[in-house]
Amino acid sequence: MITPYFTAEEGAPASLRATLSIRVRFEEVDPLGIVWHGRYASYFEDARVALTDRYGIGYLDFYEKGVVAPIRKLHVDYLRPLRFRETFTVDAVLHWSEATRLNMEFILRNEAREVTTTGYTVQMMLDADRNLLMLPPPFYREFLDRWRKGGLA
Repeated sequence: MITPYFTAEEGAPASLRATLSIRVRFEEVDPLGIVWHGRYASYFEDARVALTDRYGIGYLDFYEKGVVAPIRKLHVDYLRPLRFRETFTVDAVLHWSEATRLNMEFILRNEAREVTTTGYTVQMMLDADRNLLMLPPPFYREFLDRWRKGGLA
């Protein structure tokens, strides 16, 4: 069992998910033939983009509204190596939060469906002048309202 990085708030809606399949390329491995540790941030990014674009809260959606959402924290737990030419999946899980932030968890599984890597990111929201937003901007508040009401399929 995988222990989640973020605890669910009481009464919170179910987390949003997206799964991406990726094949390890030669440029991503070290001399031992396993994925170099620094590549995992890119795998997280690919899955994050797939999830946020699916729900209309991607980087460009934020940017068009005058909001940026930089990564504040990145954490990775390496459990098993991934190898050259191996196909694996990345599950991106967006956890509910009333705070002005995006809490996203990542779970990588190899071809045998074994968990190889887990991790998370936290993104904060800033206005166009790079000031920290203390309340969700209106477009994100609307997104949260749709999420809470089950309007995101």
